[in-house]
Amino acid sequence: MSLLDKFKTGAKKAGIQATAFGQKAGVTIASGSRDLVQGFSLPGEAEKAAKILDSFLADPDRPESALNSIPKAVLQSARGLAVFQILKAGFVFSGKAGSGLVIARLPDGSWSAPSCIATGGLGWGLQIGADITDFVIVLRTEDAVRAFSQGGNVTVGGAVSATAGPIGTGGSVESALATTPTPMFSYSKSKGLFAGLSLEGTVLIERKDANRDFYGSPVPARDILGGRVPPPEVASRLYEIIEAAEGLDESGLPEEAYVPNEAGEHLVFDANGRD
Repeated sequence: MSLLDKFKTGAKKAGIQATAFGQKAGVTIASGSRDLVQGFSLPGEAEKAAKILDSFLADPDRPESALNSIPKAVLQSARGLAVFQILKAGFVFSGKAGSGLVIARLPDGSWSAPSCIATGGLGWGLQIGADITDFVIVLRTEDAVRAFSQGGNVTVGGAVSATAGPIGTGGSVESALATTPTPMFSYSKSKGLFAGLSLEGTVLIERKDANRDFYGSPVPARDILGGRVPPPEVASRLYEIIEAAEGLDESGLPEEAYVPNEAGEHLVFDANGRD
């Protein structure tokens, strides 16, 4: 085969690969866009958040799923939860958009009505592809909840910091809760073509329009998260998922946890504390 023929063959293969890549990226973007559109209203956000949270928490019908889930102890100690989805796509320049909601635990142990949030932005870099990432941020302190209650913007890593949270069961999870002072634990599950999306520097914005449209008046986030608005029926599935995960029976499960170190890498610990 001549050099010219080799060049033509290589170019043809590259064209086929580029076409396949474009089709796959298009499917990813279209799928993510449908989810985002569904979630533009508060009822849609509540439905989407319930599905996302369900994928992060242990299934009571399969207790062993706790070994690869947000720990029960983390959930029980949470002062609030932010659940959202981000669609990111790029070709040299990149853009991202996402939406979700935040809820807070009230003094009586119940959960507040949800307040809608959104994020977006532009970036630059040698990144090609599309990715849909689901996030759960566990708000561990009243200061973290207050940051979302004040309205306006919350910058992750700014006024309130976040680190990767532990996964699994056992004493190592309890130790991480006791020794990690960060106000927020972050968890993510990514699907699609794009990897490595970080929350650092992400700005989450209160969606006053969505809250107003659903609650019928411009209710501020502090009133929604402070319990001054009754929890709506559309969020009942979300509350049920949390309640079921908090009531999970972990007796008989092996102690196995993935606890992040200072670099954010998860180390594996068993009942003897070995990694």
